Amino acid sequence: MSRVVPLGLFYCSIFIGTGASLPYMPVWFRAHGLSGAQIGIILAAPMLARIVIAPALAVWADGFRIRRSPMILLGLAAAVCYGLIGVVSGFGPWLVFWLAASSLLATLIPLADVLTMRRARTEGFNYGLPRGIGSIAFVVANIGMGGLLAWTGPDLVIVWVCAAGLLAAVSARTLLPPDPVHEGGERPGRRDRWRGVSELMRNRPFLLAVVSTSLIQATHAFYYAFSALLWKGQGLSPTVIGLLWATGVAAEIAFMWFLEPWRRRVGPEVLVVIGGVAALVRWTALAFTPPVWLLFPLQSLHALSFAAVFMGSLQLIERNAPPHSASAAQTISSAFSGGLVIGVATLASGALFDAAGVLGYLGMSLLALLGLVGAWRLSVAGRRGSVT
Repeated sequence: MSRVVPLGLFYCSIFIGTGASLPYMPVWFRAHGLSGAQIGIILAAPMLARIVIAPALAVWADGFRIRRSPMILLGLAAAVCYGLIGVVSGFGPWLVFWLAASSLLATLIPLADVLTMRRARTEGFNYGLPRGIGSIAFVVANIGMGGLLAWTGPDLVIVWVCAAGLLAAVSARTLLPPDPVHEGGERPGRRDRWRGVSELMRNRPFLLAVVSTSLIQATHAFYYAFSALLWKGQGLSPTVIGLLWATGVAAEIAFMWFLEPWRRRVGPEVLVVIGGVAALVRWTALAFTPPVWLLFPLQSLHALSFAAVFMGSLQLIERNAPPHSASAAQTISSAFSGGLVIGVATLASGALFDAAGVLGYLGMSLLALLGLVGAWRLSVAGRRGSVT
């Protein structure tokens, strides 16, 4: 258990930034005159680009001897790019620097996941414990930024996320162990590292797991981009909006900390199916503007629509990828689930928001149905022991 707290604090340094940027950067862009469609394009750009950027950064990171070294550099670069968003002006420059900052900071998460999962196996702790500690920081950022925005202008969001990037860099250096990237200390050449990526893209069980979980995770796109604006338009205060976001993440933390025995018992395939059903229920209900008292239990479904799918996907990806490609496998999975697929969904969400308002959530319900088809096939294949 010796590494649980330091690893958890490192996750905190990442999520203290994303907990503010996810719900409130759209508010910042809106305050600076952008339309819903323009906000959708900006938010989608790094997600779409991650399908190229994430594998490239993973291959680059695997060229280091110590896993934390590239993570320090990623945090520093992200802080610079976030700061530049507040310096420049206009849709084009904001698009460029948001793409860079988001891509750099997002790559820290799968790299940290690989390190944490290996430590969890060798030291015998639950991976969900440090990850859950990090999620607490997400809750703090949700509530804290929501409360602060009631007193200050949205420019505070830029200062917050820039500081978070710097904190991530410092935390990587001081909190992460000096674990080697490759067992035995070998340092394969760039060509060998890219060959591992090519092998993964021909691995059918790996690809089915990636696509199925990515579709369900992508159903959160409309919520991430526009829930704060929609709730604000329905008369909810920034504090209540922060509490609603925090409720979802608190449910996620509870899942990771206390449901580990159940998670292991049901298996990752069933987790993904359950998460897909929860996503379908959650987004369909939100499309019909439920009262505030019902919003909180609906937000609790985040434990399943996000956390169950996320935990199931980690195990499925690790199971279906060779050890020498672990970084690339988790990064590619993250590039799909937190990149390409959710990027397309976010891009569509901008148009849905402008055209249909809250009914745009029904588009996410359709995505949940598509993800459930793949999730069900994963479950059947898991019982049979193969994917055909």
